[in-house]
Amino acid sequence: MVTDPIADFLTRIRNAQMAGHRIVEIPASNLKKKMTEILYDKGYILKYKFEDDSKQGLIKIALKYDPATRIPAIKGLDRISRPGLRQYAKPSEIRRVQSGLGIAILSTSKGVMTDKEAKALNVGGEVLCHIY
Repeated sequence: MVTDPIADFLTRIRNAQMAGHRIVEIPASNLKKKMTEILYDKGYILKYKFEDDSKQGLIKIALKYDPATRIPAIKGLDRISRPGLRQYAKPSEIRRVQSGLGIAILSTSKGVMTDKEAKALNVGGEVLCHIY
């Protein structure tokens, strides 16, 4: 049993990139599906596919690399809010990630979204992770 499924999601992606894998499989949940869609929309992953199995389902993510140098598109994945210490931010307190080059994923009352979308809608929430 995993006590922090979001940290497990980020760690699986990080480990797959370090090993040079093209595809990583992650147990699915609605929050992880939305985070995967955000990663795809922002260009951090190549493609993704949701598969149903007899249990909770799987997310298959095709990782994105630079074709010439094989450097991963994702440089860093940092878990911010954890089960032992939740981190919340008001719209005015949401910090930029890597001087605006990265994204923060927030869980808000209007759903899971990036930091820029949350500022545009003027909503705060739990800062789940930083991706750059």
